[in-house]
Amino acid sequence: MKRGPLHGVPIAVKDLCTTHDAPTAAGMKINEGYRTDTDCTVVARLRQAGAVLLGKLAMTEGAFAGHHPQMKTPLNPWNETVWTGASSSGSGAATAAGLCYGSLGSDTGGSIRFPSHSCGVTGLKPTWGRISRAGVFRLADSLDHVGPMCRTAEDCAAMFAAMAGPDARDPTAVAVPVSDYVGACGAPVRGLRLGVDRAALAELDAETGAAMEAALSVLSSLGLRIVEVSQPDMEGLMDAWNAICGTETLVAHAETWPARKGEYGPVLAGFLEASEKVSGTDLAAAMHRRLVWEGGFEKTMQDVDMLFLPVLGRTTYDMDSWNAYLAGEGGDDGIGDLVKHTAPTDMTGSPAMCLPAGFDKRGAPIGCQLIGHHFDEATLLAVGHAFQSVTEHHVARPDLTPFRA
Repeated sequence: MKRGPLHGVPIAVKDLCTTHDAPTAAGMKINEGYRTDTDCTVVARLRQAGAVLLGKLAMTEGAFAGHHPQMKTPLNPWNETVWTGASSSGSGAATAAGLCYGSLGSDTGGSIRFPSHSCGVTGLKPTWGRISRAGVFRLADSLDHVGPMCRTAEDCAAMFAAMAGPDARDPTAVAVPVSDYVGACGAPVRGLRLGVDRAALAELDAETGAAMEAALSVLSSLGLRIVEVSQPDMEGLMDAWNAICGTETLVAHAETWPARKGEYGPVLAGFLEASEKVSGTDLAAAMHRRLVWEGGFEKTMQDVDMLFLPVLGRTTYDMDSWNAYLAGEGGDDGIGDLVKHTAPTDMTGSPAMCLPAGFDKRGAPIGCQLIGHHFDEATLLAVGHAFQSVTEHHVARPDLTPFRA
């Protein structure tokens, strides 16, 4: 008997999704062995649709930027010396390696899109409230999104359709009708208006910039109309994201921080310690900055159907430079420099999708990003599918021979 639209489809989920049949650690040594007798809503819905859960996927500690030193760090199947992306690193690696049809990730500052970019897969961060977060370990409640990571936009649509919708267990899950997302993948895209922020593209390194221009050329050839736009002033915005994320992370860890501080890894511990210094006034100012950005971003989007951006301002980090970055030795402007193309849409709650868009000279993937209007994931998926119907980046497969040795 067919159980549903995903009957027999093998999936895996980020290890912050609680399941009744396996422990859930959320990348934390402190939670190793934690079990519950219920599935989180998204896993329950995927099972109801017929999907077969293969297992849980490794992730950074608590879904922040760094892996706990005593927990396994996933390797990028394209090149083990290259960053796998935080924090849904295991989801990106497993999907790229073909270990599952698709996986679940979460995105608070870019953690569906970074692993999708680094591992060459398609990742969808839905509108905030489109997918229930009940039973999913929190990083920052007002910023957290859960979404699918697959080889293609059409596969993302199939998983997304099974998960989306209101949930009595999560009062923030919005009661907006669920569209035919798979059917949307065949919708016409000619005439859609694609906003391009040339100032953002001008800051990219040469290889990333070339990949973005090539992707724009393909999208234009499909009949999308390129419209030049300017995003609002970002001054202070990443500081605001950092303050909001940090204080909400303190709430999420209230039962174990600082009582069990010694069991935390250095990256998450450092973030929590810094966040303890954020005052109520600081937080109020950050919330106001967020509201101002949301209003300005809405104006940017009012004359376009979606916005085109890079995921990362440079080619994917190699692991040495990434570890130096985490240690504050990377020469960048801190976490805000990393997430400046991704975190703003976690603050607005807008849907965003990463599409494979090429490879750098190391053979490491490069992704591009489409950002849509609230609850209009269908249009993003339509354009993503159209893009993938005339490109081959998403069908390339990593050579896994070195990992079998």
